[in-house]
Amino acid sequence: MASAVRRDTADAARWPDVARLPAAQPVRTAIARHLVGRALHRLSLLEPDGAPAGATTGPVLTLHDPQAFYRRIARHGLTGFGESYMAGEWDSDDLPGALTVLAAHADTLVPAPLRRLRPLWAASRPGQDRNTPQGARRNIHRHYDLSNDLFAAFLDPTLTYSSALFTAFPARFDSLAQAQHRKIDRLLDLARVEEGTRLLEIGTGWGELALRAAARGATVTTVTLSAEQADLARDRIRAAGLADRVEVQLRDYREVRGRYDAVVSVEMIEAVGREYWPDYFTALRRALAPGGRIALQAITMGHQQMLNTASTHTFISKYIFPGGLIPSRRALTEHADAAGLRTTADDGYAEHYAETLRLWRQRFTTNKDAVTALGFDPVFQRMWEFYLAYCEAGFRSRYLDVRQLLLTEGTRR
Repeated sequence: MASAVRRDTADAARWPDVARLPAAQPVRTAIARHLVGRALHRLSLLEPDGAPAGATTGPVLTLHDPQAFYRRIARHGLTGFGESYMAGEWDSDDLPGALTVLAAHADTLVPAPLRRLRPLWAASRPGQDRNTPQGARRNIHRHYDLSNDLFAAFLDPTLTYSSALFTAFPARFDSLAQAQHRKIDRLLDLARVEEGTRLLEIGTGWGELALRAAARGATVTTVTLSAEQADLARDRIRAAGLADRVEVQLRDYREVRGRYDAVVSVEMIEAVGREYWPDYFTALRRALAPGGRIALQAITMGHQQMLNTASTHTFISKYIFPGGLIPSRRALTEHADAAGLRTTADDGYAEHYAETLRLWRQRFTTNKDAVTALGFDPVFQRMWEFYLAYCEAGFRSRYLDVRQLLLTEGTRR
């Protein structure tokens, strides 16, 4: 259950757009109330007027401040929807369930003629969030350098922050570490990492994949822009006695030099930004020795949804992953082809990510006292719970997918 919070208690310096309501726009708010309210009733996400509590059997939204709720949505769309949750203006008895219903109907919540007007009111992405070499460092710092202890509060002991690969559902937290190793091993197998392999990893995380590869006898170079991740990864590698096999570099992927037998990158492209996808695939191709293999794990969305999102400042880009964008499968294939790479395997695991996120969210809420002790206030905690539930809903509804791809030399003909 999310920590209780009221808008008037939010730190206005830390959360300016949560602590205050957007400027009043009565006509726009009235339209939002009509359209959104009608959609929520149609999807049975609101109790019917005058009905007793519990009349609706599925997940339900409880609006503590309906005027503020609709006002935020009128001004900022889905970002306002998330900010309203952060402000404590609404709750749900089943947050991921409610968000899954919304995600499954994302393309029909607003009438088509109004959807075409989206560019007129949707906020554009800030220029300072561009993933230039300097901007990428700032963006990575804002998420991954929050606190290693924060991530440890909800991740399993492997500290793996990407989709696991389970053998049965519903998944249990005590099986998560094994499921993360199963995912890592599949990627290493795709890339044919074995004794003597020279492996490049783009995006270190906290070092579990590098450890797993080094234990196979590979020599690993792994790069990250997160200072906190790099420090802890080095500590874990030294503790495992594998420092002679793994080098952790605080380096941008564009700065990587050298040729490798295998390249692995797990859920890194989502942070690259559409503008720099050509640079990313060029870096992959440049790093590949003749006959080498590239294994990627990437979150994807539909191509039209990606295009709609590309220039918009969303809740996720504003609060969670500045500068990021989830690609489509089409975009991945086209950019790989342009860099001289052929996609030879492409498998999806959406339901596995939904379960991974459920386990993270449940552990995060269970450990809220530890999160509070780390200095993260109730607004942050509601934001983080919303983020995890929002992503879980994306995978449960199949609005999002997660793919494991194998790339090899040669453009597809």
